[in-house]
Amino acid sequence: MTILDKFKALQGAYDAVQSAGRDPFSVCFDEVLSPSEAVLKGRRVILLGTNNYLGLTFDSGCIDKAVEALVQAGTGTTGSRIANGTYGDHAELERRLAAFYGVRSAMVFSTGYQANLGILSSVAGRGDHILIDADSHASIYDGCRLGNAEVIRFRHNNPDDLARRLSRLKGQPGNRLIVVEGIYSMLGDTAPLKEIAAVKREWNAHLLVDEAHSLGVLGGNGRGLAEQAGVEADVDFTVGTFSKSLGAVGGFCVSNLPDFDVLRIACRPYMFTASLPPSVIASVTQALTRVQEDPGLRTRLSLNAQRFYRGLEAEGFVLGPQVSPIVSIRMPSTEVALAFWNALLEAGIYLNLALPPATPDDVPLLRSSVSAAHSGAQIDTAIATIAAIGRDLGVVTEPPSRRTETAKRQAGLPEGLRQPAHGHRHDRAPVAERTL
Repeated sequence: MTILDKFKALQGAYDAVQSAGRDPFSVCFDEVLSPSEAVLKGRRVILLGTNNYLGLTFDSGCIDKAVEALVQAGTGTTGSRIANGTYGDHAELERRLAAFYGVRSAMVFSTGYQANLGILSSVAGRGDHILIDADSHASIYDGCRLGNAEVIRFRHNNPDDLARRLSRLKGQPGNRLIVVEGIYSMLGDTAPLKEIAAVKREWNAHLLVDEAHSLGVLGGNGRGLAEQAGVEADVDFTVGTFSKSLGAVGGFCVSNLPDFDVLRIACRPYMFTASLPPSVIASVTQALTRVQEDPGLRTRLSLNAQRFYRGLEAEGFVLGPQVSPIVSIRMPSTEVALAFWNALLEAGIYLNLALPPATPDDVPLLRSSVSAAHSGAQIDTAIATIAAIGRDLGVVTEPPSRRTETAKRQAGLPEGLRQPAHGHRHDRAPVAERTL
């Protein structure tokens, strides 16, 4: 017996995943060519699982700024912000973030995960109550566990259930902090933020919105769901990440609370972690400029998301409840999900395999994230490839509209030349031979 024996069940589940084909935790690309393409074992693949929403990882301006900072300031800070890690560019990025959101203060963290960990464990203490959406990200759950507040889950995207749970706290001392996400990372659905903000006001609570997947995606200026819903004044804390739309790594929290900056000496995950390298700060600052100056990025992203979602919907797949850059296909079982994911990788499509218990309702998912950098041809190729494999595996049948067209087309053919209504792969280009 060893100290790691507690993980035997987890290891068994991981072994089962590996035995089905490739290891989804160890996909190693030979080369990443662009935000939308990479090389895997000598073959080009379309990248549909990177969260690179605006395609800024290869933006020339971001790269130039990063290289300039690397040469001028070196490879890292070698310390925490409170010790030796604050450079002028760190402070400037915080000023830019605060101005972007129109608030007093901003704190930059070394990862988005750490931003949630630090803020949630610091702002709500013993005697306080944190009410979190049941489908919250792992970093939210872990931030709650690290602190001393009582944690209460409410049903996903259900303001009425949130209100009921707040009503049960009536008369009890302590602050109430509501935590939701702008876009939820598994199914791509958005929070009913207007209604949640109304509940927040009614019960005199505080509100934190994690805009990790909605920064640069939603809102007239790209500030996220709170901007789109018109409730920014109701949000006390906005948490976000640099590793999605801004194409780098890191996280932040912005707030308009007048005493927010006390968290710099109260938040342990901020105080005791090395700060981001100057090159990352420089690229993120330039990416934020792109978000502000080029709304066309969000337009292209929205059009691509619509194209991909509607295309898969027309093929008969069961998807998340609304269109967003995160497009997830519900799978009938883990075994089918594994077979489907492996077949897609062989066919040149990389996306994410999401398995229980990390998924809502313990439903296996094939999760895609669309980018503004995807071409229409890449999206159409992905749709066709996913549809062909889906039919081969029995996940979908030929859509009703296509079956009708096929029947009409075959009606005038001699009987020997007619094909089954659902078709076979030989009546379309082989998956592996489709051009990218």
